Amino acid sequence: MTVLLLLVCLLISNVISHYIPFIPTALIQIALGILIASSFKDISFELETEWFLLLFVAPLLYNDGRHFPREELWKMRAPIFGNAIVLVLLTTIGGRIFIHWIIPSIPLAAAFALAAILSPTDPVAVNGITKRIHLPEKVLTLVRGESLINDASGLVAFNYAIAAVITGYFSLKEAIFDFSYIFIAGAFFGLVIGLIITWIKHSLRKKGISDASFHSLLQILTPFIIYIITEEGLHASGVIAVVVAGIVHSIVEERTEILAAEERLLTENIWSMILFVLNGIVFLLLGLNIPSSVIETVSNPRIGNGLAIEYVVAIGLAILVIRFVWTYIFFHYQYYFGKIKGSEKLDFRTCLLISLTGVRGTVIMAGVLSIPYVVQSGALFPERSLMLFLAAGVILFTLVVATIFLPLLSTAGEFVPKSDLTEAKRKIIVEAIKQIRQEVDEENELVAYELIAEYRRLLGKIETEKNVAETKEYQRKITEIRLMGLKEERKYIQNIREKGQIDQETFEVVENSLDHREEVLSNNVRTDAKYILGKAFRGWLRYKGHYPLNDETNKAQLQLGRDVQLKAFEAAHEKLERYAKEHPETDMIHIVVLDYKRMLNRLVNTRAQYNEKREELREGLCIKVMGTERFEISRMYKSGEINNEQSKGLRRFVNYIENVILYEAAEE
Repeated sequence: MTVLLLLVCLLISNVISHYIPFIPTALIQIALGILIASSFKDISFELETEWFLLLFVAPLLYNDGRHFPREELWKMRAPIFGNAIVLVLLTTIGGRIFIHWIIPSIPLAAAFALAAILSPTDPVAVNGITKRIHLPEKVLTLVRGESLINDASGLVAFNYAIAAVITGYFSLKEAIFDFSYIFIAGAFFGLVIGLIITWIKHSLRKKGISDASFHSLLQILTPFIIYIITEEGLHASGVIAVVVAGIVHSIVEERTEILAAEERLLTENIWSMILFVLNGIVFLLLGLNIPSSVIETVSNPRIGNGLAIEYVVAIGLAILVIRFVWTYIFFHYQYYFGKIKGSEKLDFRTCLLISLTGVRGTVIMAGVLSIPYVVQSGALFPERSLMLFLAAGVILFTLVVATIFLPLLSTAGEFVPKSDLTEAKRKIIVEAIKQIRQEVDEENELVAYELIAEYRRLLGKIETEKNVAETKEYQRKITEIRLMGLKEERKYIQNIREKGQIDQETFEVVENSLDHREEVLSNNVRTDAKYILGKAFRGWLRYKGHYPLNDETNKAQLQLGRDVQLKAFEAAHEKLERYAKEHPETDMIHIVVLDYKRMLNRLVNTRAQYNEKREELREGLCIKVMGTERFEISRMYKSGEINNEQSKGLRRFVNYIENVILYEAAEE
């Protein structure tokens, strides 16, 4: 029941986010989690750190590794590894000193543990915050790149600090050796196991086991398999292993993209569903665990609520300041003294952006909840409840600060760059539409304009907010033209009713059909609800036998209604064709005209005849458009408009379009 409740809240949070877009979905999900925990006292969902890393972090980081641009990762390797390792250690050491200084009741070893678990940024939180904020590509690459790695360094430091508190023993030499082994071995084993799984997949294909569902499931299980083997069997970093395996997968996929197109489409659809659920559930879990984490501190008479909040703000600011100072010094050193080609001197605002995007998330909560209640001597773990409160508070603090200040800092023109990849996708779709128009003839015009409409819908999904607004205006005008056609249909049936060519019952049936179609075009909640309820009611009546389709009288009445509808469609079609001649400058009229042609064909021909011919014409057009799309990618690459990594991404995008269009044709 808890899982089902979380999934329902996940849906609710996305609906709320649609109407309150300026608040990140992550914060809404945290609030819903707190609401659940406060409303239902019996509901709890506590996961041990190992389980959380396996079920949530492993698949999320594996997917990030699959899609992370390798060229950018290599170009920014110095700042990414600097943030992921050096900055984590600096935050751990500096945070330890600061936490013990402002809260002396937390011992140095425990302060070290708290600072260590607060040091890594969270990839899910980063993506949630930056989804609706335009930030420089270099900033996003850096923050997302470090998030792939710093979980491992923060958790290793945290585990050593906890062990020191429990046992009272700590060896710097052993810690450095183990730290190095965990990182290097994790990367090596991720590479090896990833290649082995890839080899197994290709061997199975050669033996005839090529079912797309089988291979998609194998790919979904890959991060879990790699994490378990690396962590439990080899005692290395499973986090690093799944990231490396994700990168390996993306490299191999590029070499075999034509052979596994069907598998890729299915897998990406499954991944999108998994990521949607996992990204939302982690924040709901965070909110679910916050009340139990803070209740002891809030009820502690020694620490007032005001003082506890001051501690949170002070520690949160200290972490952000350490991040800012490191970013400023590192990039200035790299610019003046580094030998890396293309180094840039970052201004104050960019350094501040990088600092604020370092938000903390659920990995911190999963780690801090694993703090034991007692130490080896049997005494209580020092200030455990306060540490939980501080961890939860710092997570919320960084999320809220990023939510408030990142939009303010990113409003300047130079911080809202247009995505080259988005522009390239737009060009491909525009060229595809041009090619379809050139191929239009009397035989295929129906299918051609259907494809144009599909490409236009796709264009609306990938363009900027301004163009989305234009797309909405485009849809509004199409709706007006459709309503014009309905008006002509209504005029026709009213004329023949006045002439006595149809009876009252048939007139009411056709009139009700027009009313329903007109309401659907109004596109509101009331209409949608009425449509669903009406469809369910009519189905129930047929089930109960109130619509005896085998009755001869009823068949005759249905045939009469069909003939009337056919004549009404013809009247509307003629009206719109005349209107199209008067307004030849737009495609919208042709799209609606061809809708009427399609409806007329369905009434005149059998469904099988109609679909067979339509599929043949559609596939012929698709094959021609495919060549145009790939030629445009080649042209942009040769002209220097896109780089090699972007061209690979665009080929995957084109494969996706082609699979969707061809599968739709096959299904229809």
